[in-house]
Amino acid sequence: MRAVVVRRPGPEAVAEIIEVPTPEPGPGAVRVKVAAATVNPVDLMVRNGVGGTPFAAPRDQWGIGWDVAGIVDTVGAGVDFTVGQQVIGISDRLDVSLAAQADYVVLEAQNVAPAPTSVPATAAATIPLNGLTAVQALAALDLTAADSLLITGAAGAVGGFAVELAAARGVRVIASASPGDEPTVRALGATDFIPRGANLPDAARALVPGGVDAALDAAALGPETLAAVRARGRFISISVHATPIPLRGTEVTTVLVHADRSQLDELVALVDKGHLTLRVAETYSLDAVAAAHQRLAAGGLRGRLVLVP
Repeated sequence: MRAVVVRRPGPEAVAEIIEVPTPEPGPGAVRVKVAAATVNPVDLMVRNGVGGTPFAAPRDQWGIGWDVAGIVDTVGAGVDFTVGQQVIGISDRLDVSLAAQADYVVLEAQNVAPAPTSVPATAAATIPLNGLTAVQALAALDLTAADSLLITGAAGAVGGFAVELAAARGVRVIASASPGDEPTVRALGATDFIPRGANLPDAARALVPGGVDAALDAAALGPETLAAVRARGRFISISVHATPIPLRGTEVTTVLVHADRSQLDELVALVDKGHLTLRVAETYSLDAVAAAHQRLAAGGLRGRLVLVP
C-alpha cells in the first residue's frame, strides 16, 4: 500500500509517498480502508521535525495524518466493529511510522466511531482531530450559560467547532477572526465579534467589563489573549508554545488532544442532527500530498484540506 511519511524532517522537507506492506490489526484494533484523510497544521510540525523533542523520540520515518474516514477492512479480536462498516477515527500519536495519510491505517478501536450518515467521507474526515480538540478544551474550561468566552482564531477549524459547541450551550461567545470572517462566525453562534488587528484585551473588556470569564486561544496569541481574561478566570491554549504564564490568579492550561470514542459519538450525532458545521476547503489525491501540504503552509484556508486515496 501507499503511505505518506517524512524521512528527512526539517523546514525544507516534503511529505513523500512510499510503498509499504499493508498493516494487520492486532487484538482490540481495526484496519480502515481510507476514503479520506485530512491535512492539519500538526502534519507540518512533524515535517519540520518532532524527533528528539518532548513530543516524540527520533525514528527513521514518521507517519503523517491524524484524521480518517473510511470503511473497516479487517478487525482484530475483541472489537465491536464489523467489516464493511463506515467509520471515522483519529491517529493520535506522533511517534508512529505509519499514520492516516495512506491507503489503509490500523487504529485501536477506542480511536474509531461509526461515521455520520448525513455527509460524505470527505466531510466526515474533518471531525476527529479538531472536533475532539474543541470538545476537550471546552470541557476543561467547564463553562456554564452564565459565562462569557473569548475564542481567537474563531473562523479556523478548532475555533469554528468551539464557537458552535459553546453557543449551543448558551455561552456568550466573543469571536475574534479576520474582518471578513464576521458573517461566518456569527452564523456559527458568536454573539460578539472582534476583528483581528484590534487591541484584543481592550476590545474584549469593552464588551465584558473586567474581562471575559474564559478564553480559548485557538489562534495561539498567548499573553494577548490572556490579558482579555478577568482575574481568576480560565484560559486554555491549543499550543504548548503559546501557553502564557498564569497571571492575576488565572487558571491556564493546554489541551493536548486524545482519542475518545464517546466524544466522537457525540460529535457524529451533532453532525447528523445538523447541529455541527463541517467545512472542506479543497480535496487532493493522495499522490498530490506535497501540494496539499504546501497549500496548508501558505495559510488563508477556511476549512480543511482533504486527501482522497
